Amino acid sequence: MSFYLYFILAAVLFGLELFYFAIAERYRIVDKPNERSSHKHPTIRGGGIIFIFALILFSILHGGALPFLMIALLLSGGVSFIDDIRSLPNRTRFFAHLISALLLLYQAGMFALPLGWIVVVTVLIIGVINAYNFMDGINGITGFYSFAIILPLYLSESDDLLKELQLYIMIGLLVFLFFNARKRARSFAGDVGSVSMAVIVLFLLLSRIYRESNINYAGFLLLYGADTVLTIIQRLYLRENIFKAHRRHLFQLYCNEFKKPHLLVSAAYGLIQLGINFLILRQSGNAWTLPTLVLVGGSVYIVLKWMAYRRINNLPASK
Repeated sequence: MSFYLYFILAAVLFGLELFYFAIAERYRIVDKPNERSSHKHPTIRGGGIIFIFALILFSILHGGALPFLMIALLLSGGVSFIDDIRSLPNRTRFFAHLISALLLLYQAGMFALPLGWIVVVTVLIIGVINAYNFMDGINGITGFYSFAIILPLYLSESDDLLKELQLYIMIGLLVFLFFNARKRARSFAGDVGSVSMAVIVLFLLLSRIYRESNINYAGFLLLYGADTVLTIIQRLYLRENIFKAHRRHLFQLYCNEFKKPHLLVSAAYGLIQLGINFLILRQSGNAWTLPTLVLVGGSVYIVLKWMAYRRINNLPASK
């Protein structure tokens, strides 16, 4: 595709996003703030549906390429969109994520793995989908973080079809960020956005890991992984219900307790992960890359969170 066709694609996606906003406003698909929210004003929910639109256009213009990825995206994204409108049972969401995980494995060619590995990777996929959803709590974070993953993949991609797919996704992300990366966002990604982006990112990473037999690419999710896993461990230690909403993620502490701007914190997450990802590309052949990153990254995260809580405990009580 020429530059002009990509420009047309961006314009079409921009128009589709505005069309969705009109529908969402008419049917009151909005996110109302509560005591656990990091926003203060009712905001349109589900703007991340643009990621599904981008993949549908990709499929149409590329002869139905990657059909199992599309089915996984439509299934998980569709269930998540319904959940954005009215709450669905946990088992419904879990079943959608399970089927989507198996479809992603099949599309990535990983069904050739031994059954035990398929089970392990399936569990990890479901975990990452939920982690991506949990981390979508402030303006810009899903867009910046996802861009930090897909850009290095695009720059190092050898498969022409996947390179084209990554470009479509980045255009969709830029359109979404135009409306979301603001002090007062026009729209949030919603579950449909965070879950759909998780499915897309997981497919790209699984494909790269399997093609190159290189687990180091799992480090492209290091920051989200550290914040999710270590926060779960913290909440288990405190005997909290880990399935209930909370404000213990590090980004939530900086935004809610220290009043740091959402976009500053989101940009920091994106830039840090972007730096990690380029480091992984440079050291992709080193077997110690991922273990070292996990050890160092996890240690830095623990220190930062300890310092954050120490600072919170020294804050004067609010009147």
